[in-house]
Amino acid sequence: MNNERILDMLRAPHISEKSARLAEHNQYVFVVAPTATKADVRVAVEKLFDVKVEQVNLVNTKGKVKSFRFRAGSRQGKRKAYVRLADGQTIDVAAKA
Repeated sequence: MNNERILDMLRAPHISEKSARLAEHNQYVFVVAPTATKADVRVAVEKLFDVKVEQVNLVNTKGKVKSFRFRAGSRQGKRKAYVRLADGQTIDVAAKA
């Protein structure tokens, strides 16, 4: 997988309270491309951060329904990847973001 495809698959780290709690247990959350597969995410994280990935889970989230000037609309959904690393390995997501 070339560098352009790696950067296309991993869009950004997802920073939230839940992801901060998961980081304590060696699990990290990334926003990924809608077409990304588990294998793509595994290879991208291993090459970009030089770590060993144990498990990848993907989640599709729907966008919220919001109104703007009395018209209903919806925000764009996203696809998140929960990545568990091998014991003893960490990622500094703030530095690479």
